[in-house]
Amino acid sequence: MNRTYIRDIQADGPVKVQGFVENLRDGKAMAFLVIKDITGKIQVTVEKEKFPEVAEQVARLTPDSVVTVEGDVVFTEFVKMGGKELLPRSIEIESIAEALPIERKSIPATKKKKAVERSSIDQRIDYRWIDLRTEENQLIFKVQTCMANAMRQFLLERNFIEIHTPKLIGAASESGSEVFEVKYFDRNAYLAQSPQFYKQMAMAAGFERIFEVGPVFRAEKSYTSRHTTEFTGFDLEFSFIDSFRDVMAMEEALLTHMLKTVKEAYGDQIRELFGKEVIVPTTPFPVMSLAELYTELEREFGYQIPESEHGDLTTEAEHLSYELVQKKFGHEFLFVTDFSAEKRAFYHMRKDGVPQGYDLIWRGTEITTGAQREHRYDILKAQAEEKGLAEDVKFYLEFFKYGCPPHGGFGLGLDRMTMLLFGLGIKEAMFIFRGPNRLNP
Repeated sequence: MNRTYIRDIQADGPVKVQGFVENLRDGKAMAFLVIKDITGKIQVTVEKEKFPEVAEQVARLTPDSVVTVEGDVVFTEFVKMGGKELLPRSIEIESIAEALPIERKSIPATKKKKAVERSSIDQRIDYRWIDLRTEENQLIFKVQTCMANAMRQFLLERNFIEIHTPKLIGAASESGSEVFEVKYFDRNAYLAQSPQFYKQMAMAAGFERIFEVGPVFRAEKSYTSRHTTEFTGFDLEFSFIDSFRDVMAMEEALLTHMLKTVKEAYGDQIRELFGKEVIVPTTPFPVMSLAELYTELEREFGYQIPESEHGDLTTEAEHLSYELVQKKFGHEFLFVTDFSAEKRAFYHMRKDGVPQGYDLIWRGTEITTGAQREHRYDILKAQAEEKGLAEDVKFYLEFFKYGCPPHGGFGLGLDRMTMLLFGLGIKEAMFIFRGPNRLNP
């Protein structure tokens, strides 16, 4: 008999179900199991006298053991989990689980039992494969799959090409800092901080519109709830733009489509399990210059920063901007423009000395830096020299010697967007977290 996913059981009759034992209650005459697979749960009811061989197998089971169950499904209003009840003719034990080393959920106290405290996130990451078995954690990654697929389909429908760029590179991809240096035969190489240089090489190659989903590495000794040393980036670049505002328009359309898709597919489950609403934004997104934002933050919250910080966006200003943008625009997103050239990458185009780019803030956290790039060789070379990078990025500058269209793009952190959607810390929003003190599992 072929396996049937629990979600796909629609009528009475024989089935074969495979999954983990989530709950087990073994009484004298009856035993009740809850079997969970990636699509759902089903109650298995064992009549011990009628099926003694099945009862013997049940006696060996422990929570989180893996089983194959064959039997007949009946639908009844007395059973939860969709009214499906499985009456087994056989249970095959695929794997017996030892006592679990972590507590995945908090359990409140009862008259007979003490409360159970959930293990810390770091303890749970030590046994991440066990922690990931919960319905909540599996929903996170179903949604993350939906997010990436929705954005990919949006771009494919608009003539974008998906590329896969090198992650071992000969020069730092942003600057000389915050890169992982690795031994590469007889010389040193670096893990890519972003696919930025190769995205732009694709523009010089005439690809016109490209995107990539892939790993990004940042050698930052940051211990915040939103930083990680390796994450999944969703990057794109496209040619023949008139200004960086074309890039902003592309991003707001992309994110609106993605959130609409996620809401339709998983909005109810996210609300039920996490208490969070998926809000589909209206377009266009609000836009403020950095100077305007700081003026408004001082007016609304009395927030002041030193003059030396006025050219960039502080973390505290990011957080405060969420309350401001909700109050002022009734929105969750905010584009911030007009940063100082000192605080932006050398490859950002400038107009009257002002970088032609933006940051996008969602729910008080930066998720994107985007810009129109400088595509004119002489100007780009001068800007690299200004930051002392001309020799380091010599190979990159070559891309622009032989003709390159005006272009721009941005990058998104898929893990950070997942974190913000669910209201989690970054450690829980990633399949496996990497940080300064975390290289296992």
